[in-house]
Amino acid sequence: MITVIDYGMGNLRSVVKAVEKYTSDVRVSSDPGSIGDSRGLIMPGDGAFGMAMRHLREMGWLAPLLDYIRGGGFFMGICLGYQLLFSSSEEFGHHEGMGVIPGRVMRFPSGELKVPHMGWNSVELRNRSGFLEGVPDGSHFYFIHSYYPEVSDRSWVLGEVNYGVSFPCIVGRDNVVATQFHPEKSWKVGLRIVENFVGAVCS
Repeated sequence: MITVIDYGMGNLRSVVKAVEKYTSDVRVSSDPGSIGDSRGLIMPGDGAFGMAMRHLREMGWLAPLLDYIRGGGFFMGICLGYQLLFSSSEEFGHHEGMGVIPGRVMRFPSGELKVPHMGWNSVELRNRSGFLEGVPDGSHFYFIHSYYPEVSDRSWVLGEVNYGVSFPCIVGRDNVVATQFHPEKSWKVGLRIVENFVGAVCS
């Protein structure tokens, strides 16, 4: 069973529809107890970092999620669900994150480029990963975000993009993969990442 985590931060239907292309064994759950019989977890999300962390704590997701990830469970983070993996964020003040990946989330610097970073952008792959099998270097993905991560441990970085600054937009290690862009909205190349994740979970 692949569980899409509902912690009150965004519309989850597009993610579920993407997963359903490759397996019917998927559900949406707001119950942290559902982690127990899940073979894979997907955490999407839209909105503010601080509010999202508060929801994870108040709904009882945070500790079980960390135990699951540190125990080697398959996990995919998308957009805000990607940013929450980092140590902290400066969005509307300082907020502690999940701390899975050492680094901080910062706002794009002011300049000529519009914020949010919205639309298609090309991604340069930096490290090999089974989650990126069949994804060509330089592929375009769909982004919409105003904050980006600075990663302290480069071994986590699978792909980078440039929008005024160069920053990691795909991270991963072992059974974890996460993307700043929306793979479910990035046509065939984005869906390939979802397919690879489902294949790993269901193998």
